[in-house]
Amino acid sequence: MLTYILIAMAVELYDTLTRTVRTLSAEDGTAFRMYCCGPTVYKPSHIGHFRTFLVQDVLRRVLELDGQEVYHVRNITDVDDKTIRDSIAAGEDLRSFTSRWTEAFQEECAALNMLVPHQEPRATDHIDEQIRLIERLVEKGLAYAANDGSVYFKVAAFAEYGKLANLDPDQLRTQAQTSGGERNLADEYDRDTVADFALWKARKPEDGDNYWPSPWGEGRPGWHIECSAMSMKYLGETFDLHGGGVDLCFPHHENEIAQSEGATEKPFCRHWFHSAHLMVEGRKMSKSLDNFHTVQDVLDRGYNATELRYQLISAHYRQQLNFTWHGMEATRSGLTKLHRQTQSLLDTLKLGPEGLSGDPRDEPGVWGVFEPAWEALRHDLNLPACLGELFRALNSNPERRDDVHGLRKILFALGFELDLDGDRSHAPEIPETVRTLAEARWAAKQEKDFARADALRDEIHASGWSVLDRKDGYDLVKT
Repeated sequence: MLTYILIAMAVELYDTLTRTVRTLSAEDGTAFRMYCCGPTVYKPSHIGHFRTFLVQDVLRRVLELDGQEVYHVRNITDVDDKTIRDSIAAGEDLRSFTSRWTEAFQEECAALNMLVPHQEPRATDHIDEQIRLIERLVEKGLAYAANDGSVYFKVAAFAEYGKLANLDPDQLRTQAQTSGGERNLADEYDRDTVADFALWKARKPEDGDNYWPSPWGEGRPGWHIECSAMSMKYLGETFDLHGGGVDLCFPHHENEIAQSEGATEKPFCRHWFHSAHLMVEGRKMSKSLDNFHTVQDVLDRGYNATELRYQLISAHYRQQLNFTWHGMEATRSGLTKLHRQTQSLLDTLKLGPEGLSGDPRDEPGVWGVFEPAWEALRHDLNLPACLGELFRALNSNPERRDDVHGLRKILFALGFELDLDGDRSHAPEIPETVRTLAEARWAAKQEKDFARADALRDEIHASGWSVLDRKDGYDLVKT
């Protein structure tokens, strides 16, 4: 009987604070504690948000495959200027309004096959914790109450302010722009000193019934304090990793460090993990440019959630991802190839779909020909290299049981659930007229009648479909 010993191979990741690639490990020697900034629930999250959430999901999967126990917390921001404004405009109370958007977000997470966080705390359920943290800062002289009952953090009193984002003096003085290069609209407020930020916001008429009592009067928390209060409640005063989009690096994460370390006099987080922006067709995503897409927008175009997941994790997390519809077509073709080659491996070993079933986190660290793909993942979460190595391994005609073990692990790490029963009902049905045009085009190509082939391609495109050529045929995808 064989006895397997599972040896954890170190997972390495770039740390925004030290600007170096560092090994990830649990400070307490048991669970790796990670906190990820979640959505503000007042409308659908766009695909740029989901790029960040998906990369965080892959990181957690990689850590668990590495043999580490992970404790994952992701917050829900359900009180700020936007949630209050839009709930009042909708004629709903804040709780029911944000609950509806929270459920929609969670449904999209499930569709994209994201692991459920161990805790998903809501800001409005932790008002007392936020007030107590603000009281500690006031007692230490790091925060002050204004005449209207608002409370502000005194940035000048925290000597290390700016260390995460490596701020230039103008940014530090104004906080007018985020680290993503956009105007800071996350939670607008007035303050006596422009660099200071709100911990507690005094009640205003436009807040309606959305206020809570506090030692400084009725009001509500500022945006930044919730993450400090909730992360410390569930993960301790110092935890292992904090993640978010690069736009949150400043001011949000910078402010979290200041208020947390100011209160505890301990390091707040041991590792900072930020994902780069998503572009759409080479431009910044914007409603004014008509390139602002949600998950549902992509699904409505005939793509499925696995295809979207593939596209959103296909670039290195520290590099901008350019989302395009042509890229989605290529992604569909890539997944079709992945299905076909995976099925071929299972057929070679006379295995059915159950050959990929089971939880690979419970299996020995056997990778077969897919070990290079795993190495790419554990070295700074290099997803494009992993995908390249995945297809390179499949092209090598693997034929061992160890290869199936390795493939199962890589598919789990990427979060890909393959439909190996042949049921592709999620894909739109291809009209017979389009199939006929595609067959005629393929025949024209074989006859080297490229002018006719191009003309037939245009007809196919005019019918709402695109054709992607392979060496041995073609795929049709809905545009």
